Amino acid sequence: MTTKMRMGLIGAGGIAQTYVQALAQSITAEVVGVADVRKDAAHAMGERIGCSAFTSFQQMVERTGCSAAIVCTPPDTHPEICCSLLDQGLHVLCEKPLAIGPEEAMTMVAAAERSTGQLTMASKFRFARDVVEAKSIVASGLIGDVVLFENAFTSRVEMKNRWNSDPLISGGGVLVDNGTHSVDILRYFLGPLAEIQVVEGRRVQDIPVEDTVRVFVKSAGGVMGSIDLSWSLNKELPYYISVYGSGGTLHVGWRESKFRRAGDSGWTTFGTGYDKVQAFRSQIDNFVRSLNGQEAPMITLADALASVEVIDAAYDAMWRTAWVPIVSDLSRSLAAA
Repeated sequence: MTTKMRMGLIGAGGIAQTYVQALAQSITAEVVGVADVRKDAAHAMGERIGCSAFTSFQQMVERTGCSAAIVCTPPDTHPEICCSLLDQGLHVLCEKPLAIGPEEAMTMVAAAERSTGQLTMASKFRFARDVVEAKSIVASGLIGDVVLFENAFTSRVEMKNRWNSDPLISGGGVLVDNGTHSVDILRYFLGPLAEIQVVEGRRVQDIPVEDTVRVFVKSAGGVMGSIDLSWSLNKELPYYISVYGSGGTLHVGWRESKFRRAGDSGWTTFGTGYDKVQAFRSQIDNFVRSLNGQEAPMITLADALASVEVIDAAYDAMWRTAWVPIVSDLSRSLAAA
């Protein structure tokens, strides 16, 4: 029987709840301790999963002897926590975004480079079964050369008084929050991204950050991409990824995934939709197996750093966006009259 990797869970918020479900099904890892600065939250989760609870992650590491940790705390805390863990030789799976900016991310990369432990960023959609299958179909050339890639994460969510909408904690708004997933999905399918443009939509919620944006990218290979992100509107789309190729179309959806080649009379279904716990479980298992040399990591440290750099460029593009006025010949004539 293979010994499971002993993991500590740092942060007992919403995302940690899904990790608990995934770890309960994992054949590679187990939780041996949970830490959260909120004593009640830590102890409630510890009781639920039957492990020790702490208000200090340092104390958790010392008392449990865990060899790896999953960091589920707000982004502004990632550098301090991850660097401390890495300096102690622990392996670290850090929730997205890796950091709120490139400088902070490079600090974490430097800590990883001098550590015997390894660092990677969590990005659940790379591990969703339908997304993995879609990547294989696209790479096979079944729908021809990719011309356009679309991704949308739009849903109405009240963000006031949540840390995700505090730029000092999160680094921004929906662009860094949901957009980190989008950027990693595009890079997974298309490779390096070369150019980016961002347009912010009308702000609906009373928060100090963007709540709706549209992102346009071009990959290094010349493929166009568009991303719709919003906390304030729901486009009610059945698919969150659409890939348009020279020889067909592919959709990855919440309840089904399918493709159709040019000339096909109908669609071919290849997936049954998004299974969040499955994606988290596969992510954990890949992390552990990559540490054991059993398989390659799905997300490298270079991928994690690139996601931060692309989001940083996206904010720069959003702030710099210049609109060109549309003036017709008729309006010129009327103005002169």
